[in-house]
Amino acid sequence: MKETQTALGVINEMEEAGVIGEYAIGGAIAATFYIEPTSTYDIDIFIPFENIPGTTLASLSKIYDYLLKHKFKTLGAHFFIGGWQVQFLPADDDLYKEALLQSVETQVGGVKTRVMTAEHLMAIALKTGRAKDFIRLEQFVRYNRFDTNKLNQILERHKLVGKWLQFNDKYIKAIV
Repeated sequence: MKETQTALGVINEMEEAGVIGEYAIGGAIAATFYIEPTSTYDIDIFIPFENIPGTTLASLSKIYDYLLKHKFKTLGAHFFIGGWQVQFLPADDDLYKEALLQSVETQVGGVKTRVMTAEHLMAIALKTGRAKDFIRLEQFVRYNRFDTNKLNQILERHKLVGKWLQFNDKYIKAIV
């Protein structure tokens, strides 16, 4: 828990310093706020990326400069912060942008943070469609840890209803 608090504290400092904008935790770590924990080695931090003027490329230089200046090491696409591998990911399409904007504030050991809603995590997992995402979706359904109406609205807005029906036919009907 202490390592998580340290990592989130650094991320909050980065937000306060203007290095990153408002953020939300996504992925497996975010899912643990709603369902049973699963094995993961990183914290996915979703942020709006700033494009380099005149291009469609996003610059991570402010993030790298800040973290390297504060003696944090890189590990592939991750930064090693407080015992966690932290990855900064773009909230770069309508679903991720909405998930970021509608994230909920919570506390982790007294440290303020924001986490994507269960329904947005489900829609993102459905959209991503990896085996581990389907396992996470099945857990959300099994433990009934989401608002069906809210999920249906998100799925409709982001044109994921067909994928949801396929997922239900393949995975959910088998466990009912």
